[in-house]
Amino acid sequence: MKLLKWALGTLILLGVLLVVGSLLLPARTHVERSITIQRPPAEVFATLNSFRRFNEWSPWFAADPQASYTYEGPAEGVGAGMRWSGNQAVGTGSQRITESRPPARVVVALDFGGHPSTATYTLSPEGTGATRLTWAFDTEHGYNPMSRWFGLLFDRMMGTDYERGLARLKTLLETAPPR
Repeated sequence: MKLLKWALGTLILLGVLLVVGSLLLPARTHVERSITIQRPPAEVFATLNSFRRFNEWSPWFAADPQASYTYEGPAEGVGAGMRWSGNQAVGTGSQRITESRPPARVVVALDFGGHPSTATYTLSPEGTGATRLTWAFDTEHGYNPMSRWFGLLFDRMMGTDYERGLARLKTLLETAPPR
């Protein structure tokens, strides 16, 4: 009986420590990766300002090529949206362009099954005819202890996806004939 009380007390103490410890963790997660693409900002912007070509460079498309996609709103710019539903690897969600400032910035509202986040594409000229593209992800965890602990893994998990997607976008744009 003493052992059972000790084990239960230890579990409760551990739970309290995990919850209290989570309050010391960041309430927000930011992940970003950058790449230089040998195309002018206007050309890179045109691809990012619409979801019609997203799956051509998306790092997640290969995880479920059978996923279903629907497009909403205008074809490009503010209001353009895309919804998807797929296997466990890609899940369900939506994204909608909320800000479009040619040729420098596109902001996208993301929703992964009730978890709202933001993706931002920032473009700047680099050298002659090249673009420095930064893809950023931001999300708020609030006071959710599990979300805060999970947020510690985002950079490692999403960073490699972002690097893969940026490399695919670079290849897609640099191998296409210039516009």
